[in-house]
This record gives sequence, structure tokens and C-alpha cells, in this order.
Amino acid sequence: MDIRKIIALACAVGAAASAFTACDKNNKMTASVPIVEETTAKKTTEPTTTLPVETFPDYPVTYPEIEKKASGNLYEAEKAELKGAKVASDLPEFSGDGYVTAFGKEGKNSVVFEIDVPSNQHYDLSFNILSGSTVNCQLKLGDEQLTEFRTTDNKKFTYITIYGVFLTKGKQKLEFTPKDGDISLDYLKIENNTSLSDISYDAKGELVNKKAGESAKELMSFLSDNYGKYMITGQYAYGGNNSEMDLIYRTTGKYPVIRFSNFEVPDVSYDASFKEVDAAADWYLNGGISCVSWYWKSPSEKKSGIRTEETDFDISKAVTDKDIAELTEEELRELYSKGEISRECYGLLLDIDNMAGQLTSLRNRGVPVLWRPLPEGCGDWYWWGAKGTDSYKWLWKLIYDRFTKYFELDNLIWIWNGQSNSAMVDKRTFDIASVDLYFSGEKDYGSRFYEEFAAVQKFTGTDKLIAISECGSVPDMDTAFRDNAVWSFFGVWYGKYVQNEKGEYNEEFTSKDALIRAYNSDGAMTLDEYRKMRGIEPSEADITTAPEADTSSAPAETTKK
Repeated sequence: MDIRKIIALACAVGAAASAFTACDKNNKMTASVPIVEETTAKKTTEPTTTLPVETFPDYPVTYPEIEKKASGNLYEAEKAELKGAKVASDLPEFSGDGYVTAFGKEGKNSVVFEIDVPSNQHYDLSFNILSGSTVNCQLKLGDEQLTEFRTTDNKKFTYITIYGVFLTKGKQKLEFTPKDGDISLDYLKIENNTSLSDISYDAKGELVNKKAGESAKELMSFLSDNYGKYMITGQYAYGGNNSEMDLIYRTTGKYPVIRFSNFEVPDVSYDASFKEVDAAADWYLNGGISCVSWYWKSPSEKKSGIRTEETDFDISKAVTDKDIAELTEEELRELYSKGEISRECYGLLLDIDNMAGQLTSLRNRGVPVLWRPLPEGCGDWYWWGAKGTDSYKWLWKLIYDRFTKYFELDNLIWIWNGQSNSAMVDKRTFDIASVDLYFSGEKDYGSRFYEEFAAVQKFTGTDKLIAISECGSVPDMDTAFRDNAVWSFFGVWYGKYVQNEKGEYNEEFTSKDALIRAYNSDGAMTLDEYRKMRGIEPSEADITTAPEADTSSAPAETTKK
């Protein structure tokens, strides 16, 4: 095993030095940290020295008045405006006088429907399409891209529905374009949407860990009380500093509430881990919320990495039916030495225990954590999802049981980021369901964000909060409230999604005007507002607490996105 595996179990990261494991009177190994005399963290309001920034007025949440009307209109494709495509009638079971085909594979030919919208409301747009392969299709409303979707490949006319599209009253033009293959388009049907009105914000906010500590309970209660009323702002920070947070402040006059970061199991040096743990603790102690993700480098001796193609680690070889979650290090070592658990399984456990040490350090400082392990579990692009959902679900349960039962980590609010019903873990092991939202070619809030919200609530139920754990563009508050998709919080990824190589704000994904409007919207909760609501008195002129700005250089990009 490499050095990080040899010393991993002995490490529980503290503020300035590593600590070693200790056994309690029951001979149970615990991840220990330097003793702190107080169990409740003290929050400070000492301001950082920050140059004055431009301030902006509050923006009320505004959108057109919605008038719900039952409606249903069918538009035959052969009667629409054709740009390069042709009408045919050879296939069976089409509607009207024919269908439209001969789109080609270059993404140049299209069909333009002129529709008459009866009222301002959300509609379901259904296309009846036949295709022999999956084809990516683009839908534009006027000159703006509305969404992209994929066809089926069953060679039958099949309904494909885009749910909850907001349309304003009057004549509109919808342009449909297959981008990379030929299809046959029969018709478009437009009906008033009902699914968005079914969205509920009545989550009770009771933590799944019945032994959760008071700080975690208080934070979860706050999130639940404000669910559907505000969207809590968040930003990823890189490298243990707050350059991204300070950049948001300099641009908008506001700090985000949540500081997102990624913890890692160190390869050799623990310095980076100390820095990340301290930064997460400081953000909370200074009045914010800390969220920690775990993009886990696989415990491989030869080829360690996060992405599947970067590692030779096979999670399916780690899976065991033995009840190992609450075993001591000695008991686990004995199972491994006897060949009763695999090298892969033992390596996972060493990493899990190392991560428990870092989170124990936060617990001992009184810091509650929004905890997000195993991101995007439904996909095969990370090793923890590469061998299917059964292995992923096994690993999730192992982490949950070992953290809550063995290490008794009572400061965690568990975020499940599986993104699909197929990857759903036991609902008794997570508190918040989240999704990561990146849409190609879309800027200033993706047009399909509301669809994801409705879909997640449908399979998780209304008792779970729903959040955006990663996104490339800052959500538009007006659109979110209009679409009844008010996420609990959001976190914009770092690097190019917020700043350029010079450390300046990058408008490629969210324009500066959109960022300013979002952070100053009445629908968004920023750090100064959060502190006031929590009874943490703000400093002069609402200068928020954050480690001193470090703008000397922009953070390096990772290969994740």
C-alpha cells in the first residue's frame, strides 16, 4: 500500500497538526483530533480588510402574470414552414397529410411552427418523432435556444415531451432542428402543464441521523423553514482560499452564503488537507455555511484517479456481504490478512476512515457540514459509478453507516447527488437530494433547470429538500420563482465558470449583469442577510467575514468538467 494508505487510518486532521487514533474503553477505534474545550463553536464578526465595492439596489422578483387555462393545440409538421426539409408519406401511422423528413445530418434543415399561445403559462410541448438512431434535437423560441433533447431509436413514431415550458400569450415561433441525424417529424402538440403546480416545499427538515448534533439540526431547520422562500447563494472555492468568494463580492457587493469545497485523502503531505479543513471551519465560524464534497481519488496502488479512465480501480471487487461498517481497524486488518475482504475493500475503508478524521476535526470545532460524497452517482464517468448502481449503493451505505455509527459524526447533513431514480439510495441515509446542472451552449441560467427540479422531487418525494450542488451558470431568480423551481441552494463551480486566468470575473457562463441581478434579488439569500436572519450581528456597513482576499493569481483548473 502507498504511504497515504499506511497512515490514513491514523489521521484525523486538526487545525495545525495531525492526530493519531485512540481506543476507547470498548476498544473501539475513533478518529481523534486535538481536544477542544468547547463543544459549541464561537462565531466571530471580525471583518476582513476589504476595499469598498459598488453596491446595487434590491431587485424584486418579477415575471409576467400567469393565467392558467386548459388548452390543447396540434400543429402538423407538413403545414409548418420548412427550411430544407421535405414532406413524405411513405411510413405508416402518421397524422394529417404526411410528415417531414430529409433533415440531413448537418444540423442545417429545420421546421418552424407558428403557434398561437392562449395565455401566459407553462406548457408541455410534445413532438411525435420516428428515428432509427438517437438524434440530438434543438428547439428555439424565436431567436433564443429553448432546450435540447434526444430522440428514441425504436423506429416508431414516439411522443417526446418537454415539460413546463413558459410561453407568453400571442403568436410565437418554435424552430425544431435535428443536429446530427435524420428523423421523421409528424406533429407538435401543445398542452397546458400541470406537473409544476404539484411541486411542494413542505419538507419537514428532520435529519435522517437521529443522533445528529444540535448545530446540524439547527442548520437543517433553517434550510427547511426557508425552502421555497429564498434560494441560498453558494460558490465553490479552490485551494483553501476564498478568491472566488471575494470576486463575487467585488462584482456584486454581496458574498455567497455557502462556501463549497472538496476534501481529499492526501497522497503524502497533509498540508493541503489542513488548509481545506481550516477554510471550511473559518467560513462557518465567521457566519456562513460550509458544504464539503468528496471527489475521491481511487485507492489504487498503480493508477489512482477520480475519473474512470484515470484509474484501474474496480469497485465491484470491493463489494462484500460482510457487515464491516462498525469493525475496528484491527478487525478489518485481520479480515484482509485472511483474504475475507479484498485489497480493494480494505483500501476503501482506509480512505473512508481518513476522511472521517477530517470531518471529525470539524465536528470537534462545532461545525455542521453539508456533506456530499460520491457525486453524480448515476453515471459511469467516475469510478464509484462505473460498475453499476449496485456497487455505488453499497459504497454509499458503507460510508453512511461507518460515519454515523462507528465514528459518530453527528455534524453532517447528508446530500445525495445520485441524479437518477436508478441510483436512488435508501432514503433513510440522506437529507437533501441534489443535481449537477451543466447545459451546453446555454448562458445565464439553463432553460431546463425547472424540469430537473420536478423530476427529482417526483422520485425522491416531497419530504426531501432539493438543491443544485453544481452548476455552470448562476440561477435566475425571476425564472426560478416563475417556474416554481426554487432550489434550496446552488453552488457555481470554480475556475472558468467564475473567473479568468487573470483572476477577473469571466462572463462566458453568467453575464456580469445577470450575476449582479441574481445576488441582489429579493429571491436570493446572501451572506449578510443570512447572518441577520440567524442573529449574527453584521459588521460595519455589512462587511462580511471572510479570509482576506487573495487575488494574486487565479486558481488552477481541474479536469473534472
